[in-house]
Amino acid sequence: MVDLSGEMGGLWASLGAPAPGRARVIQFAAARQGEGTSTVAREFARFAARRAGKSVWLIDLDLQGSPQHAAIAADPVHYGALSKPVSASPDGASFVTVQPPQKTPEGQAIPDARYVAAHQVGEARWWVTRFRREVLKGRQTVHILPGADYWNSLRKHADLIIIDSPAADRSQAALTVAPFIDQTVLVVSADQPDVRAPAQLRDAISTAGGRVAGVFFNRAMVEPPGFLRRILP
Repeated sequence: MVDLSGEMGGLWASLGAPAPGRARVIQFAAARQGEGTSTVAREFARFAARRAGKSVWLIDLDLQGSPQHAAIAADPVHYGALSKPVSASPDGASFVTVQPPQKTPEGQAIPDARYVAAHQVGEARWWVTRFRREVLKGRQTVHILPGADYWNSLRKHADLIIIDSPAADRSQAALTVAPFIDQTVLVVSADQPDVRAPAQLRDAISTAGGRVAGVFFNRAMVEPPGFLRRILP
């Protein structure tokens, strides 16, 4: 496992203080698969909960396999044991929609919020989500919702909400939620020489109405080259 403790402290400081009395929603995203976005998001959540003493929710937008839940469950020594599932929607809001909706035996539509569970991680005040794909029926499909309702609802129950989005080369999730949250941090592998795709994602997020806070160069302690600093935020 890559130890990113030092980098997480620097990232925490560089993002600045949130607005007083308002929880912050930060998305981690990458243009390409393999940049290590999920590791960075997960370690940032761990740092915020344990070192900074914040109440943190880690929202996994990879609905195919919920890899954040799987990674934490696989390493309880590092992260802590996972609790039993609870609702990931304290006020009934949801960041997903499942279509067509399932019906109860009484004919009532099952709320979208029922499809997402949350697990507390160890004794720290942080939770990770898992999409309950196993309860989908037949031809049901799931989509990320564009809108602020869920994020604003969850702000009442957390100090920091961290979103881990799938890479933009396989999903539109990052662009879907970007306009409705506070910041997006782009993750770029430190040994990746081609920065055209991250620059294009930065521009696409800005065009969609989102705010790119900056770039995290993964697995590196060195200063990025000058040409990279000119191209990326």
